[in-house]
Amino acid sequence: MLGHHYTRTFLETAIASMNAGCNLELSYGMRNNVFMHIPQALVMGNITLQMLRDRVRPLFYTRMRLGEFDPPAMNPYSALDLSAVQSPEHRNLSLEAAVKSFVLLKNVRGTLPLRARDLPGKRLAVVGPFADNPRVLFGDYAPVPEPRYIYTPRRGLETLPANVSFAAGCREPWCQQYSRAEVVGAAGAADVVVVCLGTGTDVETEAKDRRDLSLPGHQLELLQDAVQ
Repeated sequence: MLGHHYTRTFLETAIASMNAGCNLELSYGMRNNVFMHIPQALVMGNITLQMLRDRVRPLFYTRMRLGEFDPPAMNPYSALDLSAVQSPEHRNLSLEAAVKSFVLLKNVRGTLPLRARDLPGKRLAVVGPFADNPRVLFGDYAPVPEPRYIYTPRRGLETLPANVSFAAGCREPWCQQYSRAEVVGAAGAADVVVVCLGTGTDVETEAKDRRDLSLPGHQLELLQDAVQ
């Protein structure tokens, strides 16, 4: 109704949503929410009582499976406390998930993996706006952990037995202010260069689409300067 103008009123929107199979409204503070018009739609005969029951049933099944109607002592979720947050078990599981999600598109001359035993005396440069900026590493709706648990690429690579240098080139994903000399200086003196680029929530989130699929700002130029 508000964005695409498919419907004209909240009542009409409620009827269309129910008939399309929608059973849950994400309301965000509006006093007059869409699904508050369901009783009126029911009285008018635009939806049936059976349809309403069919829409509500899976919602309550889910709540039952979550134990919301059980005594707290019977609900295993009630036993969770803050000790479960960032516990070693969960951090190890997150690490495993991250490792298994990596996709290697090309590995020319076996550049990867970087083995600690091969790095002593080597010079490693990590460059780009995502190299050492914790704020831009998390996606839309992602919880941000405590700073001590955040490992930027720079922080992680500095744990290796190599001489690590760093150059952001530009401080934010939009990369409007770019220092070519900073990147070329770091990359030109390195044996291995790790370039960290991307978009982040500054560039795209829910309701914020990109105009194209190109790297923002001067990021492509930064990449070319780093690998030439």
